[in-house]
Amino acid sequence: GLLESDNEWSLLFDEAILSASSHQLRQLFVTVSLHCSVGNVRALFDKYWLYFTDDINRSLTRALANSRYIVPPEQLMPLLIKKLTQLFSDSGGNIDDFNLPKLSARNDPMYENRLLNDELDVEPLVLSMQAQSLLSQLNTDQRHVYDTIIGRVLSSLPGFFFVSGHGGTGKTFLWNTLIANIRSKGKIVLAVASSGVASLLMPKGRTAHSRFKIPFDMNETTMCTIRRGTMLAELIQVSSLIVWDEAPMTHRHCFEALDRTMRDILSEDEPANAIIPFGGKVVVLGGDFRQILPVVRKGSRSAIVNACITNSRLWRHVSFLSLHTNMRLANPCLPSEKRAALAEFSKWVLSIGDGTVPVEKMGDEAEPSWITIPPDLLIHVDGDKILALITEVYPNFIANHRNYDYLAVRAIICPNNSTVDDINERIVSMVPGNGVEYISCDTISKSAEHIPDFDVLYPTEFLNSINAPNFPCHKLVLKEGAMVMLLRNLNQTMGLCNGTRLLISQLGQRVLRCIILTGSRIGNEVFIPRIALNTTNVKWPFTLQRTQFPLRICYAMTINKSQGQTLSTVGLYLKKPVFTHGQLYVVVSRATSREGLRIVIENDDGSCGSCTRNVVYHEVLDAALAASS
Repeated sequence: GLLESDNEWSLLFDEAILSASSHQLRQLFVTVSLHCSVGNVRALFDKYWLYFTDDINRSLTRALANSRYIVPPEQLMPLLIKKLTQLFSDSGGNIDDFNLPKLSARNDPMYENRLLNDELDVEPLVLSMQAQSLLSQLNTDQRHVYDTIIGRVLSSLPGFFFVSGHGGTGKTFLWNTLIANIRSKGKIVLAVASSGVASLLMPKGRTAHSRFKIPFDMNETTMCTIRRGTMLAELIQVSSLIVWDEAPMTHRHCFEALDRTMRDILSEDEPANAIIPFGGKVVVLGGDFRQILPVVRKGSRSAIVNACITNSRLWRHVSFLSLHTNMRLANPCLPSEKRAALAEFSKWVLSIGDGTVPVEKMGDEAEPSWITIPPDLLIHVDGDKILALITEVYPNFIANHRNYDYLAVRAIICPNNSTVDDINERIVSMVPGNGVEYISCDTISKSAEHIPDFDVLYPTEFLNSINAPNFPCHKLVLKEGAMVMLLRNLNQTMGLCNGTRLLISQLGQRVLRCIILTGSRIGNEVFIPRIALNTTNVKWPFTLQRTQFPLRICYAMTINKSQGQTLSTVGLYLKKPVFTHGQLYVVVSRATSREGLRIVIENDDGSCGSCTRNVVYHEVLDAALAASS
């Protein structure tokens, strides 16, 4: 296994400096400082900092038109610290938490509110022209929502809105129009989303948890870790609008924590804000209640429904706005036959989400939930079902296994991790070349009980055997040219977030070189180190810490991971049926056309079937409908 010591991180940088650029080395240093157990960050910095400055050195010598000029270290250091300060901030950290060289506060603008500076646009004129162009393209539904929200923002009145719209109705386009227009006026918009993948679709988007410092352990009284007088508190005070996309998948406690925090911060100067939702700021939530609801570990239907925003005390204050027009059908280049076929497919997808497709009762279930899938979407095969699905979703795989455009728009989706792992193992074995095995270092991070014989009760072999959701395996077998998914947010500004898909271009011993396949930074090269990840389970009286590459092979992924992914070819493998609200709808709505969706349903006897479960919690949809009327 991996031995943890500061020598490990020196060996990592010795390996990385052979091929990484100075910018990549800076990001690698920030990632290691934030996510790894480095005993002496300053010693690591002192040893390698000159390698982090090659591009700074080049730009200075070029500006001086003197390639022989040797830049003194005292000139390089402040410029490097500026760049590292920004990278720490983009990665969700603070350089001040580490014993690194400090800049002089007197003559450095970075000591102003850097969070505020990050959100202000440097080219308002260009943004204004972009905003006008986007505005002219809004349809009637979008324009109504836009006018309603912008009216509140420009009049400085409070507002709490929910914008509902299924896939294809142009929510992201609407967000980008609102954001561009308000920022072009010199105002600040905080754009966040519940998932990293969704946050990348908005300019300067962040995950809600990282932006608002929302704790992961929540209850009815939790507040965000934002104190009055801090940079983040000031940023919230001067913001004109908060947009939060993919809201239905987030636990209501998160919205309530933000509400309590904002009331506290914004009532400091105006006491009346203490009784107004979100302290009187305009807050817009968006999403589709047909999709997956908050994940409640071992939660019953009532527990999941209770966790929904519709069950929050905030919901009675909401103004509900809807988008209905499917923008994909408005494409003028679409022939009439294809438009009719797409309209029919979209109607079927919505009937899955609304729970209006005909259902049958099976066995002793309380309410009917079984539906029949149209035969043209099904794969029926007597032999190897997984191979048949792989062939449909990844045709000519060997010839295309390093093709970014080919890989980024395809996925096989399954309800559970064990099936996903089986399919990924199968596909990665098809990638040419030999696999390299990477073993994690597993330890008990902290325990609920102090038991002397902990090592005897929970030996390393037991810790190695743990395989948790959204968590890397103890034994990770990787190949050059394999596609993987990042499992943690490392730097959202660089497109490195939980759910980003990457192609491995070089396997090192301690660091991997990868190419980004999805989001706004497609084609960029990044270096991924092993990091320390923690996970808990109600069955264990401890927190497991695993030091491993935060990656999983991802030709196949779970339904929850697929939410937010943009795909044109989707294969759904139902060895077992879906088990909670919105799962079937999420998968079928990933595909942008009927031709791009293929489904394999495996019966208990191993044969291919045509019926499967569609779980819909009508009480959540009814609550949303009631708010819209």
